Amino acid sequence: MIGHIESYDPKTQSGVIKSEDQFFAFDLQGWAADVPPDEGDDVNFDIEGNAAVNVNLVGAYLQPPQAVKYKYVAAVLALLLGFTGAHRFYLGFYKLGLAQLALLFLLKGYGAVWGFTEAILIFGGQINKDAKGRPLK
Repeated sequence: MIGHIESYDPKTQSGVIKSEDQFFAFDLQGWAADVPPDEGDDVNFDIEGNAAVNVNLVGAYLQPPQAVKYKYVAAVLALLLGFTGAHRFYLGFYKLGLAQLALLFLLKGYGAVWGFTEAILIFGGQINKDAKGRPLK
């Protein structure tokens, strides 16, 4: 059957797939794709009882990821607001952004050095993907 992932909890490694107004539970052991499941993904699966097994992404999701975020926006944010972690929030790395924001209050000078260093890494292409693994434009 074909459906889409209605919900997924990485902590319990289980989720729910919706197909034709029916809901089927699945867990990570029944997941066949190389990448982890994400809400909204279209999937192909088999049914065993009331559970989905052999869950795999529909072929369109196997294409290389498309760039969404801009490299130069991230680099300018790192240069100007790097001490606040703004560039990390922009790229989707929320935990790193919060760590940089915490350093703003704990070690005032270190946050600025961290942001400047990451701006150089972004301009140089060392940081070249967002949190979902998509390349930067």
